[in-house]
Amino acid sequence: MEYKSTRHVKYLCNYHFVWIPKYRRKVLTGEIAEYTKEVLRTIAEELDCEVLALEVMPDHIHLFVNCPPRYAPSYLANYFKGKSARLILKKFQELKKSTNGKLWTRSYFVSTAGNVSSETIKKYIEEQWVKESEED
Repeated sequence: MEYKSTRHVKYLCNYHFVWIPKYRRKVLTGEIAEYTKEVLRTIAEELDCEVLALEVMPDHIHLFVNCPPRYAPSYLANYFKGKSARLILKKFQELKKSTNGKLWTRSYFVSTAGNVSSETIKKYIEEQWVKESEED
């Protein structure tokens, strides 16, 4: 994975999101699953995020995205879930009945990922004074 840049920042902010439909119903199948993928990719593009991986399972979604650091992970999760729910429920009216008008639960999982491990970063930071003294 490569670092991305804007005018003032170089970044690599990868987030893995997982969320489920209300009542964990297996409603994300067939045409609904395909449309859900399409919608999530469109939302990512709108936010200037790159979809690294996307799987729509019958009862949950995995979304792995690289997004600019201007967005908090909580904002991204709520935006993806909120906008996708509105668009999906608008197109598939039958889902409103089976989910009581709410497609997703309020919960979600988020994890960060990058090119280096937490241990590598910790070691790098701890060794800064050693490097500084070597340069003097």
